[in-house]
Amino acid sequence: MTGWPSRETYPHGVTCWIDTEQPDPAEAAGFYAGLFGWTFTDALPPDAPGAYLVATLDGRDVAAIGPATSGSGGAAWNTYVAVDDADATAAAVVRLGGTVSAGPEDAGPGGRAATCTDPQGAGFRLWQARRRLGAQSVNTPGTWNFSDLHTPDRDAAMAFYGPLFGWLAVDMAQGAGTMIQVPGYGDHLAATVDPGIHERQASAPPGFADVIGGLVVVPAGEPARWHVTFTVADRDDSVSTAERLGATVVTSSDDLWTRTALLRDPQGAQCTIAQFTPPGGEW
Repeated sequence: MTGWPSRETYPHGVTCWIDTEQPDPAEAAGFYAGLFGWTFTDALPPDAPGAYLVATLDGRDVAAIGPATSGSGGAAWNTYVAVDDADATAAAVVRLGGTVSAGPEDAGPGGRAATCTDPQGAGFRLWQARRRLGAQSVNTPGTWNFSDLHTPDRDAAMAFYGPLFGWLAVDMAQGAGTMIQVPGYGDHLAATVDPGIHERQASAPPGFADVIGGLVVVPAGEPARWHVTFTVADRDDSVSTAERLGATVVTSSDDLWTRTALLRDPQGAQCTIAQFTPPGGEW
C-alpha cells in the first residue's frame, strides 16, 4: 500500500517559501504573532550573529523573519521558488537577462539559496531544499495563500520565467484572473499531501490545481515586484487586529472570490490578507 508523506515537497518551479526582512525582527515577530497566531524559533546557532526566526502554526513551518540588510530597501516580504539545482538555475537567470545579487550559497543544512532579480526589476529567491523543504502549512487561516508577480510587461516576464521555471500564464475562467501554472503540480499534490485535491476542486476553473501564483499587469512606471497574500478566516476581524497592532490598511476590496485588505506592517512591509469566498462555497 502506498502512503503519502507527512511533509510537503515542492517540485522545481513551484513557489515554496516566504520570509520578511525587518529592521527589528523581534518587533516584527510580535506583530505577526498577534495577527496570525505564529510562534517563533531561531533557526541559527546560538553563536551566530543576528537571527532567522522561523514561524510555525500548529507545529508546521509557515514563514520566517530575518534582519534587514544594508541596501535591502527596508522591510519587505520575499518569495522563494523551489529549484532542483540552485547553481544551474542561477546561471539560467543570468542567461535569460536577470541578475543574481547573492549566492548561490548554502543556508546551513537547510538548503541552498540565491537572490535574484528578473529583467523588469522584481526580486525573488531560489531555494534548493535539503533539510527545510519549504512551507508546511498553506491556504488555511494564518498561513501563506500565494504570491503574485506584479509586472508592467506580461510577455517579457513570461519570456523570462517560462524557460526558467516551466511556467504558464493562464487567464482563468470564472473571473479568477491571470494565474501562473506549473503543469502537473496538481497531480504531484494528489500523489503526496493532498490526495483529494482534484475532487475537491471539481467546481474550480480548469487547471486551478496547477496554480502556484498570480500575475498582475501594472501600469508602466510602477515597480515590478513579488507580493504575498495570507489567508484569514475573517477579513474585517483581521483588519481590526492589524490596526490595533500598529499596521496601516492601505486598501480593501471585495470581489467574486475574496474579501481582501492590503496592509503595511509597523515597519513598512506590505502584504495582503484574504478571506476566501468562492461561488458555491469552500473547495
